[in-house]
Amino acid sequence: MPTDEPTADDVVQTASDAAEGYVFSQYKQSAVRDLDVTVTFEDGVLEVDVYLNVPEDDAEADPEQVADDAALAARQAVDELFEE
Repeated sequence: MPTDEPTADDVVQTASDAAEGYVFSQYKQSAVRDLDVTVTFEDGVLEVDVYLNVPEDDAEADPEQVADDAALAARQAVDELFEE
């Protein structure tokens, strides 16, 4: 039974939601000074960039690692979207 491919908007929203969800699973929302998730999906290529600013005293986890892991979570969520 064929299924429709997700739209580019669906892919971008799924990736963005997953990245933000991951960040806020690692930090309290009040501890995050700035979070910027940039997602593009063109010609079948997904690009995810996560910028995270957390005060050093609130850094429960390494912010760079959390940003990298958030981008990975976004990619995994999109992979799952295409598997449905």
